[in-house]
Amino acid sequence: MNAVISLQNISKSFGRNRALIDVTLDIPQGVVFALLGENGAGKTTMIRILTGSLKPDSGTASVLGLSCLKDGQAIRQQTGYVSDSPAMYEWMTADEIGWFTSAFYDDEFPGRYAETLMGFDVPPGVKLKNMSKGQRAKVALALATSHDPELLILDEPTSGLDPMVRRQFLESMVDRASLGRTVLLSSHQINEVERVADWIGILHQGDLKLVQPLQALRDSTRVVTATLEHGDAAVLMPRGEVLTEAKNGRQMRWIVRDLADDWRSDYGDASGVIKIDEETPTLEEIFVAVCDTNAVRPTQQREQVKPTSGVSAV
Repeated sequence: MNAVISLQNISKSFGRNRALIDVTLDIPQGVVFALLGENGAGKTTMIRILTGSLKPDSGTASVLGLSCLKDGQAIRQQTGYVSDSPAMYEWMTADEIGWFTSAFYDDEFPGRYAETLMGFDVPPGVKLKNMSKGQRAKVALALATSHDPELLILDEPTSGLDPMVRRQFLESMVDRASLGRTVLLSSHQINEVERVADWIGILHQGDLKLVQPLQALRDSTRVVTATLEHGDAAVLMPRGEVLTEAKNGRQMRWIVRDLADDWRSDYGDASGVIKIDEETPTLEEIFVAVCDTNAVRPTQQREQVKPTSGVSAV
């Protein structure tokens, strides 16, 4: 696997606030990698380290084989970056800011920029200050991609945009990945990125909780729902990594990773369970299960619950 982005044991604190805690991550080429986390999880701090604008307290980071600590300027020239509030010269028109930016890149930039603006239906002669937020976001994306960077970094790029503009943004991410380019998409809009992401990383309070291809994550995670004979019945948890447990009356609900193949055999006639079902959770359900500090995480209950007759404890 050729890592376009590589973080090794990266930590960063601001006073007593630990923004990143020993983060290790490798992002392969040609994927849309969605970095998910609530506001304040450390996503922007990670991106600032990757672009060379912030020095980590410890660890090493590289982008496109370049050191984030030593080669920040070269990294910024070879990548594209769009934030949720792009800083641009508001008094310029879309054409003018494209002409200004083209001085930093190759001769193909102006043509690609004009083509991208046309595809986004952005009026080239209108000043940025007179454009809608969605139009300015499209200009920012055109500026970030018209030098055809190997890596595009997006930090909450669709925040506050209308649904049609968000859809165009996301579709353009898929198009870039199909051409072998890599996209790092930082967001807390889980339902949006689920449609386009190849890989998922979940960052919570500076701790990288999970990194996995989205399809593999879906395949390995299940929601198991059990209906009990009566509300106070003791029942075994499903065999696997139980992320969360919830109870509502006579119904138990678990989100489980790596559920055992023969897990249903634990819920026979004498188990106290009259109905048992499984389904694939949404990415949002997985995210909440991983990050919710108030979730019930019954890691020790398997040994504590005594099974009814005929069921073996695991």
